[in-house]
Amino acid sequence: MQARMKNPAMVLPGVLPPMMALAEAVKKGPLPAGLLSLLHLRASQVNGCSFCVEMAWREARKEGERDERIFGVTAWRESPHFTEAERAALALAEAATRLSDRADAVPDEVWNAAAAHYGEAELAQIVVYVAMTNLWNRLNVTTRQPAGTWGEPAKTREERPEPAGAAA
Repeated sequence: MQARMKNPAMVLPGVLPPMMALAEAVKKGPLPAGLLSLLHLRASQVNGCSFCVEMAWREARKEGERDERIFGVTAWRESPHFTEAERAALALAEAATRLSDRADAVPDEVWNAAAAHYGEAELAQIVVYVAMTNLWNRLNVTTRQPAGTWGEPAKTREERPEPAGAAA
């Protein structure tokens, strides 16, 4: 897959710094960084953002998450590697990502389960982090940012060299 263009947040002057500042501010909240990475991973899986899936599993591993938990995020409901609190956070992350999948996008049962385990600051951190993930997912998926380019600028079709043997 080739990018359609550079990530829009990198094209428009003044957009990337506040997005990065938001990410840093949210990460300073009370939840462990590993859980945030798992929430980022799950929302990115739901949205089909391969760029963010790769980034999230790398971040989760850097934060000390075990492979069983990283791989288990796909089937978190059935996986024995998550606590009830983590399952509630993952359910909230999924509901906040799949807003159009049901009439009551984030049902009370999902919210109440998360609220039973997390206080207001932690819930705020989950909601903002998932919203931020969804923003990045939409930018990356729309412009087809390829996985495997994490940590380096993506090249657009026009910037990539012609493959060997291509007609001139």
